[in-house]
Amino acid sequence: MEYADLLRWVAAYERLWRTPGTEGLAELFAEDATYSTSPYHQRYRGLEAIAELWERERDGPDEAFDMTAEIVAVDEGTGVVRVEVRYLREPPREFRDLWIVRLHKDGRCTHFEEWPFAPPGETKPSWAPGPS
Repeated sequence: MEYADLLRWVAAYERLWRTPGTEGLAELFAEDATYSTSPYHQRYRGLEAIAELWERERDGPDEAFDMTAEIVAVDEGTGVVRVEVRYLREPPREFRDLWIVRLHKDGRCTHFEEWPFAPPGETKPSWAPGPS
């Protein structure tokens, strides 16, 4: 994996998160990919499980948010991305995440692991680790 490959993948992730439905997930994730919303929660395996997770966790394609991403490291097939998301609803919410992403040679993700962080005193989303 090259830096540019991971950058393209992150852009595709954001685009698909903002797209109605989950039909495009096969361009982003391998058929048997694993996806975890924190290092200590269950792993979702396969496109169907990932699709169900996405539909459950997002407000919909018109969800108002800003997202910035910075590639922290790329080493062979694994990349680390620092992501900041600001949800523009009432009340506004902000999260910072680290993503560990493994890409296959075809550019699709085989493993996605999220390490979510909320500001002090902020109620964490249902999928985030630790007490609310």
